[in-house]
Amino acid sequence: MSKIALTGLSHMGSLLSPSGMKSKLAILIYHRVFHSPDPLSPGEPTASRFDWQMAVLRRYFTPLALSEAAARLENGTLPERAVSVTFDDGYADNFNVALPILRKWEIPATFFIATGFLDGGRMWNDTVIEAVRAAKGEPLDLGELGMEMHAISTDNGRRSTLHALLSRLKYLPPGERQEKVLSLAKVVGEALPDDLMMTSSQVRLMHLAGMEIGAHTVNHPILTRLSPQEVEKEILQSRVRLEDMLGKKVTSFAYPNGRPGVDYDRTHVEAVRKAGFEVSVSTSWGCAHRNDDLLQLPRIATWDQTPVMFSARIIKSYIRRTAVFA
Repeated sequence: MSKIALTGLSHMGSLLSPSGMKSKLAILIYHRVFHSPDPLSPGEPTASRFDWQMAVLRRYFTPLALSEAAARLENGTLPERAVSVTFDDGYADNFNVALPILRKWEIPATFFIATGFLDGGRMWNDTVIEAVRAAKGEPLDLGELGMEMHAISTDNGRRSTLHALLSRLKYLPPGERQEKVLSLAKVVGEALPDDLMMTSSQVRLMHLAGMEIGAHTVNHPILTRLSPQEVEKEILQSRVRLEDMLGKKVTSFAYPNGRPGVDYDRTHVEAVRKAGFEVSVSTSWGCAHRNDDLLQLPRIATWDQTPVMFSARIIKSYIRRTAVFA
């Protein structure tokens, strides 16, 4: 039954996203791929789920590298049912788990790297996640940080705690946020992992394996919370480090967090344009149409648990046009 449904969806996709001038591009967004399910990150795929997702893309869609796909979208030469795979941040499991699967199915992908966390760094949100994972006792008392007590005796409790903490901390000024995150880790008092992100060597090997490497700032800040000078520094320094690392021009960029009007605005689009990037992606939900701004392309998430629902989400995106800045 699923093969029949997938074939039917494929035919629908060809009607909604034909080749040529009326073609559309669905860009998938991933962050991590785990060996086995992570109770604190249930939305992230395991290796087995990612494997069948890539099998579906290879069989029923037309996977293309993002830079190639964007250029062909602009000039009206995209094939039917075009998709591109992207990853944000630069996690080590992108190299250890996702890359072998991508190579197995001969699917190119673009990896947007926050360069400040390579080689043993840890993103602020991962410090929160790993601290909550490691925390012992019940409840987790964060009173001395001006926060509440949180129940963590169950996975649901820890997930609820994470949601509350991440939501509260995300939009604080970077310095204040980092101070609170480090204080949280100190309260928990457990050793936290320092191997969550890729090494510079792994990024180079990704590139040599045929994957595209893009910039994602240095420290993954919310751009709307920075001064123009800080924005320019975050954008340019990430690009320079990657180009030095790869010996190749870096032409693609992903806005941290990526919501238009909330996490970035018109001034940041212009900063990215001025920096010389040719394609950039947001986290607005939808697919890209011809004549869309190549520096604000939308993407779609990949939470689906079955091949049919995964395919249906992509097909559904072909009928949605996402509003971004003019």
